[in-house]
Amino acid sequence: MMNSEFDEMYQIVKEDKELLGNRIEAQLIRYIQEEPITVGEKIPNEFELAEKFGVGRSTIREAVKGLVSKGMLEVRRGSGTYVISSYPAEEDPLGLGRYDDKYQLALELFDVRLMIEPEIAAYAAMNATEEDVVELRRLCDEVEEIYRSGENHVRKDIELHTAIAHCSKNRVVEVLVPLIDSAVHTFANVTHRELMEETIETHRAVVEAIENHDQVGARCAMVMHLTYNRQMIKRMLEQGNSEN
Repeated sequence: MMNSEFDEMYQIVKEDKELLGNRIEAQLIRYIQEEPITVGEKIPNEFELAEKFGVGRSTIREAVKGLVSKGMLEVRRGSGTYVISSYPAEEDPLGLGRYDDKYQLALELFDVRLMIEPEIAAYAAMNATEEDVVELRRLCDEVEEIYRSGENHVRKDIELHTAIAHCSKNRVVEVLVPLIDSAVHTFANVTHRELMEETIETHRAVVEAIENHDQVGARCAMVMHLTYNRQMIKRMLEQGNSEN
């Protein structure tokens, strides 16, 4: 066989292996989040995971290694592999996934969001262009469509909040978007879609106020959006405390 043909075959095998590794890594993340395997708990061993995902142990080993590098897993010699964060580092830049009490964390995140997001919305109303508004309306429609279909709307929700932050035309605000992303992630995972209609309605109120360049309206609509969510978190936290 010619060297060039051998190199080409080697490259194809290598790429296929990388694609399989990436797919299993993504499936392992989903398994940890949906099972869920909470922070501090041990994941199944290589044999069990290999059987579950229908791949060899070496592929599982590579996937675990990938999630160790992403800050989700920790291998403890002689003990096993443990979850140390519910999200990869790039999706959780503040490292909030390592905290166990998701309800209390979500409540604290909403307190912070109430400090900053209404003002972000007001600045967006002041500075948004026509093109920005078209993008906000598109994202608003897509969030509603995905939400009502029963699919996971979280990423699209994050896109909408990120777009609102971009409309503020403040570069520091755009640096703060990872905080907003973390809060949306946490809230979506603890409330199990309890506020669909309120979320859709208040999203539209925020976008309409931005379109009308109504700074006070945008600020108030965002306060309403966040308050609905914060109140539900509070009720869940109080219910959990009363049951303990």
